[in-house]
Amino acid sequence: MSRSFRLFSFGILLLSASGLSSCGYIRYLIPLNPMSATETSPPTHAGWNALAKQYVNERGLVNYRGLRADSLALNTYLQDLATHLPSKSWTDNDRLAYWINAYNAYTAQLIIRNYPVKSIKDLGGDKIFVNTPWDKHFIHLDGKDYSLNDIEHRIIRKQFADNRIHLALVCAAMSCPRLRNDAYTGPTLNAQLDEQGHYFVNNPAKNKLTPADKPQVSSIFNFYPKDFTKNGSKSVQDFINRYADTKIKPDATLTYMTYNWALNEQ
Repeated sequence: MSRSFRLFSFGILLLSASGLSSCGYIRYLIPLNPMSATETSPPTHAGWNALAKQYVNERGLVNYRGLRADSLALNTYLQDLATHLPSKSWTDNDRLAYWINAYNAYTAQLIIRNYPVKSIKDLGGDKIFVNTPWDKHFIHLDGKDYSLNDIEHRIIRKQFADNRIHLALVCAAMSCPRLRNDAYTGPTLNAQLDEQGHYFVNNPAKNKLTPADKPQVSSIFNFYPKDFTKNGSKSVQDFINRYADTKIKPDATLTYMTYNWALNEQ
């Protein structure tokens, strides 16, 4: 066996050991903790709030054509995030709201930069082993470059033990949770995440909860089964029943709906 082949094989093993993202792609599990060197106050997220109200409807579908025409406003908001990293004085909710908004807003930027596009999966990345849009290091924060995978897996999932984030992060696909038409903020975060949970679980396009013993549920629950046993939930079924209007059986056999990667466009 040649040395170059052994090195290649070792690289594959390292990547495999790191796990897979929600999309079945490699995620990186070394945690990041970007923090402002100076004390700052949490942003109001007014820029993202205004854009979401104008270009996102109640179903969470986006007018990307309109948003692209208003890209200056989006870039202004993202520049505010880039120079306004969380600081130690922020509450956990302030920091989590920052990172959720950042993920969703930068995803929107990635789409409009490549619009028109049928699916985010049509956009490539810049990695040798993992050529996906989630691995593009196009996010510039305080002089450093990040990917969407960095924000989701190395920051949010590593720092915040809240499984509701999976119903708030939106990767621009029809099977994703709805994109809210307002921004997350620290003071309103818990109520917003619970609202997301109730809307998502009871949306028949995402989950078919009958029959109660054999429901068809979103593949998101299959992407992160261990995450959904946190925050007081003992199982995926338990998490679903936390928000379900029609309860499923605690020992229900779950089947997972095919993920629709079509663009979440109006």
